[in-house]
Amino acid sequence: GVMAVVKADGYGHGLVQSATAALAGGATWLGVALVEEAMQLRQAGIDQPILAWLVGPGEQWQEAIESSVDLSLNAPWAVEQVRSAAARAGRVARVQLKVDTGLGRGGAPRDAWPDLVDAARKAEIDGLVQVVGIWSHLAYADAPGHPTIDRQLSAFTSALAEADKAGLKPDVRHLANSAATLTRPDTLFDLARPGLAVYGLSPIPQESTAEQLQLQPAMSLRARFSLVKRVPAGHGVSYMHKYVTKKETTLGLVPLGYADGIPRNATNVGPVLAAGGRRTIAGTVCMDQFVLDLDDSAVSEGDEVVLFGSAAAGEPTADDWASATGTISYEIVTRIGPRVHRRYIAKSLSDAGGEAQ
Repeated sequence: GVMAVVKADGYGHGLVQSATAALAGGATWLGVALVEEAMQLRQAGIDQPILAWLVGPGEQWQEAIESSVDLSLNAPWAVEQVRSAAARAGRVARVQLKVDTGLGRGGAPRDAWPDLVDAARKAEIDGLVQVVGIWSHLAYADAPGHPTIDRQLSAFTSALAEADKAGLKPDVRHLANSAATLTRPDTLFDLARPGLAVYGLSPIPQESTAEQLQLQPAMSLRARFSLVKRVPAGHGVSYMHKYVTKKETTLGLVPLGYADGIPRNATNVGPVLAAGGRRTIAGTVCMDQFVLDLDDSAVSEGDEVVLFGSAAAGEPTADDWASATGTISYEIVTRIGPRVHRRYIAKSLSDAGGEAQ
């Protein structure tokens, strides 16, 4: 099975739209960070299994239980809170137990794992909880040969054996994220749990591009020039004149800025396709706008600018932006702000298995 991760507003692509598309494409589960995200999906009419994994004391336990949302539990206190909420709801709570196999983030540490398993098994015997899944997360999956992967895989296998001995019989066990799904088939148990790859971006850009992995980016970011003007040589551009024209040239104003998710440190480095060629942002990225030096290109207000999209179409990619600004493509796509209008292109799959378009 496939659990498509649609947290963080579908990695900036739209929560409900991404979930709907992933399910249409064959995903069998959805993964989110927050209960609030899971409830949005339920309110949109999505009834497939959903796991919410970033939960804390005082969570919306009862609402999640009543909506058949799987809750990831890390410690016995969480089991107790879920037990109480399940009793109030008059429903059996669906839970998944997370074990920390080496990431050092969420999940029960290995020495605390038996206590979590024991608490969950007792709640299960009492008829208040069903342990649907057991899972963990990899620290170095984007480096497929890293020794931590084998160590975490071994730790996960041991944790599963301990849970089985205690009487837990989960429906699903899952460890593999996007990178592991693509490069480490030995980490695939009952579910693959891809996130970034669902959106057509490479989780291992230092090893393989999206194109090499046969992934097609789902998002392109486009704008239109709001102003085009000629300026003389030696003309400063934007705040603090971090860019100065070398000759008489044409400047184009693009109405997107850091309030829209364009990194401010894209100043003088952000790659853009405009006026028939690759350009680099000229000068400081402002809150609402940035400037391009277009030389003597024929260009007018309203002409299209492509910030990122598909390499196959000759456009800069989210990875290009990540490389230019010293971050990862995850951050580039998830930071696109609410002022940016989203236009969703209808998807359809023919009965004959044709490609979506």
